[in-house]
Amino acid sequence: MVLNVFAGLFGILAVSNLLKGLRLGAETGFVFLGQRLTGTPNAVLGALFGIFLAVYAYGIWTRRRWALPMGVAYFAYVVLNLLLFPFRGPPSPGGAGYAVFGLVYAAIAIGVSGSAVYLLENETLR
Repeated sequence: MVLNVFAGLFGILAVSNLLKGLRLGAETGFVFLGQRLTGTPNAVLGALFGIFLAVYAYGIWTRRRWALPMGVAYFAYVVLNLLLFPFRGPPSPGGAGYAVFGLVYAAIAIGVSGSAVYLLENETLR
């Protein structure tokens, strides 16, 4: 049941990444290795990651064995992205609210991506 929820969340994230190329706002660029992208790199990498996440969501939903290595790769990417963003991303506006948001965001990003891998690892996969 929890894996189905995660599959849905990754599906929503896939759509979000596919829309990054439309640049609907100033803060909507795809973040790759800690750096917010713009222009063609934003559109291309956002779409590629969107497709990756859509396939991953399908793999989780249908409990496919190939979803596990995708999950491990995505988990590693999430952790690396979170570690690099403070150094390569835009300057932080500062303040306690921003710090709390960053910690909550990191906890959710690491928690969901890591938990999906853990649950997939302990699930009977086809």
